[in-house]
Amino acid sequence: MSTFEEIRANRIEKLKRLKQLGESAYPLEIKRTHEIKQVIDSFAELTGRSKEVILVGRIKTIRSHGALSFLDFEDGTGKIQALLSKDSLGEKNYDFFTENFDIGDFIEVKGFPFETKRGEKTIEANDFKMICKSLRPLPEKWHGLKDVEERFRKRYLDLIFSPEIREKFIIRSRFVCELRNFLNSRGFLEVETPILQVLYGGARAKPFKTHVNALDLDVFLRVSPELYLKRLLVGGYEKVYEIGKCFRNEGIDKFHNPDFTMLEFYWAYADYKQLMKMMEEMFNEILVKTIGTTEIEYEGEKIDFKGPWERVEFFSLLEKYAKINYEDLNEESLRKKAVEMGIEVPAGADKPNIADEIYKKCCRPKIIQPTFVIHHPYGFQPLAKALDENKLASFQLVVAGAEVVNAFSELNDPLEQEERLKLQEKLFKKGFEEAQRSDEEFVEALEYGMPPAAGFGLGIDRIVSMITDSHSLREAILFPIMKPKE
Repeated sequence: MSTFEEIRANRIEKLKRLKQLGESAYPLEIKRTHEIKQVIDSFAELTGRSKEVILVGRIKTIRSHGALSFLDFEDGTGKIQALLSKDSLGEKNYDFFTENFDIGDFIEVKGFPFETKRGEKTIEANDFKMICKSLRPLPEKWHGLKDVEERFRKRYLDLIFSPEIREKFIIRSRFVCELRNFLNSRGFLEVETPILQVLYGGARAKPFKTHVNALDLDVFLRVSPELYLKRLLVGGYEKVYEIGKCFRNEGIDKFHNPDFTMLEFYWAYADYKQLMKMMEEMFNEILVKTIGTTEIEYEGEKIDFKGPWERVEFFSLLEKYAKINYEDLNEESLRKKAVEMGIEVPAGADKPNIADEIYKKCCRPKIIQPTFVIHHPYGFQPLAKALDENKLASFQLVVAGAEVVNAFSELNDPLEQEERLKLQEKLFKKGFEEAQRSDEEFVEALEYGMPPAAGFGLGIDRIVSMITDSHSLREAILFPIMKPKE
């Protein structure tokens, strides 16, 4: 059996031979009259030598029997069989095919559709052309199904061999498209805000740091576009959104990746309760248009996104699953309780953030069906308006034990915002790396007046991993970051 090096060398020799013959293995001009799916769907109309077609695609199999060769080839829409014969092509052309073409090459086939005696839709070729010579053989058995890292490193092979993987990313594209359609139809304006930021903000996260040589300036990759989108509300836009990459220098696990795609939108003159109602409408409409139903199956659980969804208080979840009455405990008592439960509390975390760690470990995993977890403790989200001295006007959408959406009524009192950010800065100096940083330019913008508004953040990778029943959100990212092989 030939080694990989021998196969590659053989293909390079074929490539050299093609050049010597004056044939381009990578031609500039490609002719194509139909996609393969179009031919299959209209096959009855095209048979009977009534219509010549030109198809293109990658060769997946070749079966030669003397003066006949059958090959299966596919484009992005489907797969079909082609018949090449000495009778139709002539001996010289037929031999050219058998001597120079391999599995993995891309071919242009001209001919007439017909159906074989076995009922297989086929193109009888009267001409063909090499349009891309493959120098590496496709694996006979794609072991990526078992080797997850190999699948991510060589996603292109994963897509070639796994139609179900290709379908996941088609669903992802449809989902994002329908998100845009939904928001655009309701008067939202899509915008772009900076990825490189002098001061990161808008989320509780540890950032990536880099340097702009031209300005000799240290900057951060954004953890969220929030503070810039809210500047646009100050500037007079009432409904804005952005779909783009965010970056958080944290762990990699089932629900986290260092770079990920977020939808954030801000809606002036609305509050978090109106936002909850619109969210139910949004998910219902988008899922029906994307996958045809509001029901999905994720890791063996049947989940229905059709609203209305249950609303549960954050504090009642703590009492139910962690047996904790938040108001009865001070910061040190709550920290001690968390340690007793085996929960690691980040350095410098205050009482609201300790409570959130307990909630994430003890409460959130119990929630399977779409549920609004409302009213996090005051101080947890420094950018959110408060209902009272204990609760925020906020919610998270939790599905299958994971936070999918974070949203709240936006704080637009500049003096209160300034004080809250100063408190966050103190937490940061105490060692709490996820604390918000104090952004004086953002506070200055608020002083010009930002209308009351509701804000929303959706993790697109996370929700797509759920609706495609993927074990990890990295399955829903085409090229997740990988540590290089040594």
